[in-house]
Amino acid sequence: MMRSPGEPEKKPRIVILISGSGSNMAAIADAVKAGDIDADIAAVISNKPDVAGLQKARDRDIDAQVVDHSGFQSREHFDVALMRKIDEYEPDLIVLAGFMRILTADFVRRYLGRMLNIHPSLLPKYQGLHTHQRAIDAGDTEHGVTVHFVTEELDDGPNVIQAVVTISSDDTADALQQRVRQQEHIIYPIAVKWFVSGRLTMKDNQAMLDGIALPAGGLRLEQ
Repeated sequence: MMRSPGEPEKKPRIVILISGSGSNMAAIADAVKAGDIDADIAAVISNKPDVAGLQKARDRDIDAQVVDHSGFQSREHFDVALMRKIDEYEPDLIVLAGFMRILTADFVRRYLGRMLNIHPSLLPKYQGLHTHQRAIDAGDTEHGVTVHFVTEELDDGPNVIQAVVTISSDDTADALQQRVRQQEHIIYPIAVKWFVSGRLTMKDNQAMLDGIALPAGGLRLEQ
């Protein structure tokens, strides 16, 4: 559709899915407000009512919605309702920011190539839960966080960007988690910015930046 003379260009629209505190959502929203990300956050949707992230969204004048997974008889029914709610906002990008639900294949296929997730490990290491303790128990010297495209395999889509955190000999899972979270708030807005500016795409199950395939681990930020 042609824009009328003087009509402002429509910005890319983002929907962010959360399940808890919404700290990564807030980092992205603040980058949008600061003008670092040229996009609009159309909505924040939680699968749990009354989580802190919903209030953080409202405090930033973002439409905050709940699709409570506990009210559905199956994962499939919940995902259909969630898709309907997401599609009301016509988003260009879906951002999973601490969204603690395993998504059905139909859901993933609907948004394939325009859905990002953040995972607290240097993928492909430590898919799933309890990543910080698992890295410590394994005697690893480094840990970190990965932003990746979402595919049907859990935590296994093409990696976009990673940040590395050094593990010290006296580290606890909680201390390590805090340092990793600081890096999450740096790299997730970067990945979102790349996507909405048209620089980041997924092609043939590879993450592409400026038309060039990224390494298997994605771009890597060292401490």
